[in-house]
Amino acid sequence: MVGCPAVTAAIRKICHVDLDAFYASVEQRDDPALRGRPVAVGGSRERGVVAAASYEARRFGVRSAMPSLQAVRLCPDLVFVKPRFEVYRTISRQIRDIYESYTPLVEPLSLDEAYLDVTENRKGMPYASQVAAAIRAEILAETGLTASAGVSYNKFLAKLASDHRKPNGQFVITPAMGPDFVAGLAVARFHGVGPATAAKMQALGIRTGADLRACSLAFLQQHFGKAGAHFHAIAQAVDERPVRPDRPRKSSGSETTYAQDLRDPAQVEDGIRALAAEVWAWCDTHRWSGRTVTLKLRYADFRTLTRSRTRAAAIAGQNDLTAIAIDLARGLFPLAKPVRLLGVTISTADDQAQPALDFEGGDASLGHPPPGAEGSSDPEGPAAPPAGG
Repeated sequence: MVGCPAVTAAIRKICHVDLDAFYASVEQRDDPALRGRPVAVGGSRERGVVAAASYEARRFGVRSAMPSLQAVRLCPDLVFVKPRFEVYRTISRQIRDIYESYTPLVEPLSLDEAYLDVTENRKGMPYASQVAAAIRAEILAETGLTASAGVSYNKFLAKLASDHRKPNGQFVITPAMGPDFVAGLAVARFHGVGPATAAKMQALGIRTGADLRACSLAFLQQHFGKAGAHFHAIAQAVDERPVRPDRPRKSSGSETTYAQDLRDPAQVEDGIRALAAEVWAWCDTHRWSGRTVTLKLRYADFRTLTRSRTRAAAIAGQNDLTAIAIDLARGLFPLAKPVRLLGVTISTADDQAQPALDFEGGDASLGHPPPGAEGSSDPEGPAAPPAGG
């Protein structure tokens, strides 16, 4: 049947686990006065950008990457809290230990989300849904935080499934369900389809997974280049990417498209601080660094500039990374136009990669794309999935 997963190999059992509103939830956990209140991590009421929003704030339309002034207009009672990335890193390591007690096949995407291949698991549990439930219960018991999980036979569907019952829930997409589940979704909800790509698809009459499935591979490659093959596969609910716990790393980057364009250099600098903190948090967790820092800036008219600087020695820490990225940005001030996207990447000198392609939603987003579709250079997708949720 069209769209069914291949039966030439055993069906994989893939989990995607995502901490719910991670940064904001940590702040609410540690400060009882914040519980039940709309909380924004990052920025301030006067300037800057939101790095993460609690679910109470999201009900008012507050989202990560939103300028603080816009967030306050939407939610006048919004409470701003400074991020504590060292705390978030410590909790992330604790949760990674939980994952690895179930399977060695853990692929972190950011501090708060990861793929796990539990086809074989260390607890001998027969069902992946049992593994996901046990992991979520253990995270709650050890950290006081809730997590959502998606379970399916590939990474693409597991990620979609984890969003389906947020917060504090889980959902399973079986092989029999996969093709119909994808067919019924708007393409804008596909992880890896950014805003510009979604708009381009809609202009071509592609609004749902079913519309995408009806397109030939040649048509998609003609209009979307190398990403066309990825779109053709996921439209059939097919994703053969393995969970890769130890893939070689040459770069690590984060970028964000802002809900409202940044007009103030101070907002740009605050955005860079949040991105650099996210990138370094990943580098620190994985004990990795590089020598080249790349800043990406996209104006409202979609004109994109990149600036890079290579050091003789590896970047020494978060402050070093932040200082270089901000210095690169200051070379572009005063701003020629409002800014819609910022990105920061650290890379080895022989691999001055562009930052992970943009996306919307979640906490200030870390894209650490593995080889293949998640790192495509198509205009705004496919991108690595967002952090948080």
